[in-house]
This record gives sequence, C-alpha cells and structure tokens, in this order.
Amino acid sequence: MRSEARLLVPALTFIALTVAAVASLGTPLITSVATSFHVSLDSAQWTLTVALLSGAVATPVLGRLGAGPHRRATILVTLAVVVTGSALTVLPLPFAWLLAGRAAQGVGLGLTALMMGVARDHLPEERSAAVIALISVVSIIGAGVGYPLAALLVELGGVRAAYGLGLVVTAAALLTAWRSIPEAPEGRSARVNVKGAVVLAAALVLVLFLAGEPSLWSRHLAVAVGFAVVAAVLLCVWVVIELRSTTPLVDVRAVRHPAVAGANLAMFVGGIGMYLLLTLITRYAQTPHGAGYGFGLTTFVAGLVLIPFSALGFVGGKLTPRVRTRIVDPLLLAGSAVVVGGGFALFAAARSDLAELFVAMGVLGFGVGGFSAAMPGVILAVTPKSETSSAMSFNYVVRSVGYSLGSAVGGLILAAGTGPGHLFPDDSAYTTAALVGIGAMAITTLTSLALARRRPSEANP
Repeated sequence: MRSEARLLVPALTFIALTVAAVASLGTPLITSVATSFHVSLDSAQWTLTVALLSGAVATPVLGRLGAGPHRRATILVTLAVVVTGSALTVLPLPFAWLLAGRAAQGVGLGLTALMMGVARDHLPEERSAAVIALISVVSIIGAGVGYPLAALLVELGGVRAAYGLGLVVTAAALLTAWRSIPEAPEGRSARVNVKGAVVLAAALVLVLFLAGEPSLWSRHLAVAVGFAVVAAVLLCVWVVIELRSTTPLVDVRAVRHPAVAGANLAMFVGGIGMYLLLTLITRYAQTPHGAGYGFGLTTFVAGLVLIPFSALGFVGGKLTPRVRTRIVDPLLLAGSAVVVGGGFALFAAARSDLAELFVAMGVLGFGVGGFSAAMPGVILAVTPKSETSSAMSFNYVVRSVGYSLGSAVGGLILAAGTGPGHLFPDDSAYTTAALVGIGAMAITTLTSLALARRRPSEANP
C-alpha cells in the first residue's frame, strides 16, 4: 500500500501539471500562430480562449462522472481526447483543425478535480490533504512552466515544435494514468444530468466569450449586454434544473453551504485579481521601449519572467499544509490574498526596472500558491468523500470564469487608457488597473475573514 501510494502521488501531480501546462500553451504562441497561419491576432487569440471554454464546459461533467464507479475510465478517455487534440495541433492541417485540437486539449482541465478525488479516496486522510493542496498548486503554476518552454521551442523550431511538446507530455500522462490510477471504491453511482449540462454549457460559453472579447463591450455595448442577460437567465434556469433533479450535475444545495459559497466567492473575486496582475506584468514586460515604458522583451525572455511565479508558487503551496496545523484555512486564504494585494502594490509603485517585475511576479506566485493550497481545505471540510470531484469541479469552473474576467478587465482598462492614434496605453493605465486589482484582493480578504469568523472553534480536517 505504501509503495502504491508513493507511485500514486507523483502520478496525480504529473497529470494535473500536464493538463494545466498544455492548456496554457496558447498564451505564448498567439503571435506565432497569427504569422504561421496568416490569420489576425484576434483569431489567433482563440487558440487560448477555446481551450478555456472547453475546459470550463467539460469540468462539471467530468466532476460528476468522476464521482461514479467509472472514474478510471473517465480519466483515461479524457486523456485520450487530449492526446488526439495534441496530435491535431502538430499535424500540417488548416487553422480550423488547430482550434479543434486546442478545444480537445482544454477538456483536460476538468481532470484536476478528479485527481483530488482519487487522492482523497486512496490516501490516508492526513496525506491526502497535503496531496490535494499540491495538486491545486501545480494546476496553477503549470502555466508558468509551459510558457517559457513553449516560447523557446517557437524560437528554435516554430509553432509546430511548441505544440509537439504538448503531444509528448500528454501521451506520457495517458501512459502514467493507465499504469497508476486505481478504480473508484465500490458502491459509487453517478448519472449525468444531460439537460443541466447543456444549459450550463451554453451559459458558460456566453460568459467566457464575453470575457474573452473585451472589445465587444467597447464597440457593441448593446450586444454585449444582451448576451450577458441571456447568460444570467440561463444560469438561473440551470439552478432550477439542478434543484429539481435527483441526479444534479452539481449539488447546488451543498454549494449554498456558507463555507462553500464563501470559498467560491473568494475564488471568483480572487481569480479576477490574480489573473489581472499576471496579465499586466507579462504585457508590460513585452511593451517596446518606444511606448515610453516597458522592456520590449521577446516572447521567450518574457516567459522567463514567469519563473519566479512558478517557483515561489510552489514554495507557497508546500508551506501551506505545514501552517494549516496552526491556522485555519480561511485565514490562510485571507493572508494569501493580502500577499497578492502586495504584489499589485509593488507593481503600481515600482516597475521601472526589470528586477522589480521579477519581484512582483514572485510575490504574486507566493500568494497564489498559498491561496490555491488552502482553498480545497475550506470546501472539502464540509464535503463528503464521494462528492470531492464534483465540489472541486464547480470551484474550478468559478476559477476559470474569474481568470477570464480578470484578463478582460485588464484589457478594458488598458484599452480605455490608450489615446487616439496610439498603439499602446499610457503608463498610468497600468497603475489604474493595479488599483482595481488591490480592490479585488481587498474584497477577497474580507470574504475569507468572514469565513474564518463563522468557524472560530473548528479545526482543520
């Protein structure tokens, strides 16, 4: 059993890291895709957006399937889909096939919650808590790992070489899962509420489309508002369907538990802030000197700016389980949100030197690592083992929406700060965006503190 556990932990971590890194490959390749396929930058942006969309749609469905008796089969089939998508991104096919491949790769984002379910079912309780925290962290820092590697491969061998990395690691993840993932415990049953899945998918597609197209709000406000209203109505219809269903896609009643609802609210607002700062720093670093600021970094060198994010994110995630013995998870969330807010403050006050961007990115990573490691503890403390995958899947959908909105908010603020006839925003627009981020992290901190006050006498699970 101990030998199996030793093999299981690295397998779960590797799979979670792989699907996160592969889904993020679209970020550093957008310009290269536009050049290689002779499409606009807006069209190339969809190589990232479509992966986030498919991941958000697939996550709750996979979470429900992962709560049933066929979890192992679900994991293997999903990874097979990701490998197939990775092959489509490498083959010399038209742009539409590349988008199809990226959509298939994005489906893998739904596996993170299933990895947590496996850990909770097959590891001792004290061990599983630390492993679940680690899985949560690597699902975040995977973007920081994939970005510089993909950028380097683009410079060495072109965009197909970068996507080739995705094919290699996803094939390795499939082999790892086939050899290491055990069957789910007996007695589990899970049926997918198809009607609820379709309605939720439609709502999420609209929400993430609106978040991924910030120009729609500035150029066609009425259309954007109309889509937003339709998305809100669909979400309300989905809640009604879930409440009436005997086999809900997500246990909405459990989501209404104060601890779960508060944690998801903190994840949503915090996700907006975290991704906003990540977007601001990487964009600022690549802005050419001619704009009056920025460093004009190449894609690869800009990717290196993410190394402090990944390294300190891992450190923050590893420290969190040790601190959990003395501090309750909601307070860890609050403290991590304060750290991220500190990263915003550093970026707002000092960004004239490249080293200052590295420091701000490191602070962001440390805060995100701690936040990601503490989040599962808040939710799983009031969640049955059988519902681990479903509960965490919903949290990851919330996170995806928050991240997408964070990117959109950054784009809107910088667009508003771009003068007529100018290609780049004024430097002050970055300060404004940073102040908005500080506000988001303040809300996240207060929400987390409210969670801590609700359970002053409770210990961590």
